[in-house]
Amino acid sequence: MAFPVLVRPSSLHFQTNSLNKIFSSPTRSVLKSPKYFTRWVSDIPAKSLNFALSSTLALGLSLTGTGFAEAKVGVNKPELLPKEFSPVIDVAGFLTPGQEIRLAQEIADLEKDTGFKLRVLAQNYPDTPGLAIKDFWQVDDRTIVFVADPTFGNILNFNVGATVDLDIPRSFWSRLAGKYGNMFYWKEKGEDSSIEAAVMAISSCLKEPVGAGNCSEVQ
Repeated sequence: MAFPVLVRPSSLHFQTNSLNKIFSSPTRSVLKSPKYFTRWVSDIPAKSLNFALSSTLALGLSLTGTGFAEAKVGVNKPELLPKEFSPVIDVAGFLTPGQEIRLAQEIADLEKDTGFKLRVLAQNYPDTPGLAIKDFWQVDDRTIVFVADPTFGNILNFNVGATVDLDIPRSFWSRLAGKYGNMFYWKEKGEDSSIEAAVMAISSCLKEPVGAGNCSEVQ
C-alpha cells in the first residue's frame, strides 16, 4: 500500500546529528498512534526525510522523525561490516551470493553511467552495522542508502542525498515502497525479490533524462 508523502518544498540535506535517531527502534506507543503520520509530516523541516513508513533505518533523511526522536538508542556495530568494500551488505541473509554479485554489478554500472551511488543494507534491527555504514560507504549528497528491514512492516527504506533529491521526484520513493516494500509483496515473493526489484527500479529511474515526468513509473 502506498502512503502519501506530504512534504514541504524545503531542500534535503544529510544530517549527521540525526543518525542516532535513524538506527534506533521507535516506541510501540508511537507506532500505534493514529496521529503518528500527521505528527511526523508536520515535523519534517527539523528532521530528516525517509520515504518509507516502516519506521526503520534509513540513514539521514527520515519522515519518521517523531518516532526516532522518542527512541534514543542508536546502533553502531562496525564489526558487522565486511572486510572489503561492497555496495551491498547483507547481515540478514536475505540474498544469495549470486544475487549479491548481480546487484553489486548493477550498482557499479549505475554509478559509472550516472555518478549516483546506490548502497544496499539488508538487516533485521537491531542486528545492523548501524552508524558505521556512513564512513564505510562515504555517504554524501550523491548517495542513496537503501535499507531493507522488515521489522515494522514495509521492507523498503531510503536515505536520499540532497543532490539526488534535486533530480528524483519525492513521490517516486513512496510509490516504490508501496509497490515492492509492502508486507504482502515481500512475504509472498521473498525479501530478496523486494530488494532486487527495488534496485532495478531505482537504476531505471536514475538513468531517465531529468525533466517533467521522469520517474513517473516504478519499473
